[in-house]
Amino acid sequence: METLKHILEFEIFSINNYTIRASDLVAIFMILVITRFALWFIKKALLQKHKFGKMDTGSTYALYQIIKYVIWVISTGFLLEAIGIKVTLLLAGSAALLVGVGLGLQQTFNDIISGIILLSERSIKIDDVLEIDGDVVKIQSIGLRTSKALNRDDISIIIPNSLITTSKVINWSHQSDKTRFKIQVGVAYGSDVDRVIKILEESAFEHPEVTNRELVEGRLINFGNSSMDFELLFFSKNIFRIGKAKSDIRRIICKKFIENNIIIPFPQMDLHVKSRMDV
Repeated sequence: METLKHILEFEIFSINNYTIRASDLVAIFMILVITRFALWFIKKALLQKHKFGKMDTGSTYALYQIIKYVIWVISTGFLLEAIGIKVTLLLAGSAALLVGVGLGLQQTFNDIISGIILLSERSIKIDDVLEIDGDVVKIQSIGLRTSKALNRDDISIIIPNSLITTSKVINWSHQSDKTRFKIQVGVAYGSDVDRVIKILEESAFEHPEVTNRELVEGRLINFGNSSMDFELLFFSKNIFRIGKAKSDIRRIICKKFIENNIIIPFPQMDLHVKSRMDV
């Protein structure tokens, strides 16, 4: 017992009145182990709730991130206390320095506050499809300062959290797991309108990723300069990769138009030239 006490009181580092002993390192190690275990246990409990359908993926992730940050802040305080640094005195003594640092890192703090808002409000969740500044992305992770997303070209994008909270953002996944999309096409004047609408709707029916087929609708929306303009409305759950589905439906439409002798016109302009002879 005396040997253990002697080992724990062994001085590893000493400057003036500040000393780090082996017992301090043991305390640091124990704090880190307890923190890791607590986070592992909390994560396992949350995943268990998610497994039984009590929480969705986004809510589970957001709650775990908030708990993780809080636990690490508390653990950091205990670590500083374990090595003899008084947290309250440290904060009080560095108040002026913190003001200067805060002014220099204003945007960073803004991003951090925005991250806390995103995680607590849960208006944006993992796997949500967002449209930010005209770019459509799928959220992969939400951090304290930045969020990671994937665009339709499979390129990873790091987004400052303040951009999400302060910009106009369209959340395609917010209210429903499916969204309505539209395809526009023009046909030559003289075409059978009812026949065109039927072909448009049949083209959507043939695609496997179109849902709620009773809500598929073809419309005549305008009489253009060179064509009658139609619009096909349909619902799909494939929000992020909808470009591929739209391309497939357009190919089906094009094939059916050819089979039914329906022409997609190109813009035409009649030019009349008058000659004027001076008398």
